[in-house]
Amino acid sequence: MNLLGMDSAVSASGAVALGLFDGVHLGHRAVLNAAAACANAHGYTACAFTFAADSVPQKRGYTLEYLYTDVQKFALMEQCGITAVYAPAFGEICALDGEQFCQSVLIDRFHAKDVFCGADFRFGAGAAWNVEALEAFGIQMGFRVHRISPVCYGGEVISSTRIRRAVKTGMAEHAAALLGAPYQICGNVIHGAARGRKHAVPTINIPFASGQLVPAYGVYVSRTHTKQGTFDSVTDIGVKPTVSQTQPPAAETFLLDFSGDLYNQPCTVELLHFLRAEQKFSDETALYRQIARDQQDCLAWLAAHRTHQLA
Repeated sequence: MNLLGMDSAVSASGAVALGLFDGVHLGHRAVLNAAAACANAHGYTACAFTFAADSVPQKRGYTLEYLYTDVQKFALMEQCGITAVYAPAFGEICALDGEQFCQSVLIDRFHAKDVFCGADFRFGAGAAWNVEALEAFGIQMGFRVHRISPVCYGGEVISSTRIRRAVKTGMAEHAAALLGAPYQICGNVIHGAARGRKHAVPTINIPFASGQLVPAYGVYVSRTHTKQGTFDSVTDIGVKPTVSQTQPPAAETFLLDFSGDLYNQPCTVELLHFLRAEQKFSDETALYRQIARDQQDCLAWLAAHRTHQLA
């Protein structure tokens, strides 16, 4: 994928998807897939405009916790067929008016011929311009605008807000239905306190980025993708209250049927099912007794789930 900088542009005409694309959920994928299909049909470059995930400002008095880091977001966009992305920090272009945005981003950077967005897309300083204004600029500047219909689930439009709510309340299956795939946590494995190794339960630790949404604290059935393969796993998300008073939130994962060293390697942990809430135990013995039960509960859920899939 070509990540465009402030002074770079694509070399051919572009079919451009516009949006924040936080989570790259099924509604976002409809926009991205449409742009990619247009590019393939006409020999254009499949492009996307978005903002850097950690640059989105506060909204209605609270900080917007983003679902996925830029690395995750770009990888998912690439899976939709997007080959060039421009993702500036919000502050770099938030002062542009609607015409300036269309000229500098769509024309100068993407050489846009076809532009794709949701019906509620807004742009320019103060988000003062809507899709009707985008269409008017398109007539002036020579690009076509395609409104993509919203995607619904359970009778409601899929939105990042719905997904955040599901992730923060431990509704892993519901989040997966809205995203089109299980919610994932990605990053390089860091060193922890190695307590699990002492109890024959070695784990990998992945921290959350600053400003990133943290799922409901608790224990999950998970699936972990590594360079060595994909493994069933159990993931604890939280602050480890039994052993620490100052631990920042992190995802700690025990991979079933795995032996090896994953330190400093990239891993992706998918959350499949919420088993139980995080709790503080009287001592480490009680904690690891519960961890053994968690592993059995994980295996039972996986067995039942796979049986259901095969039925």
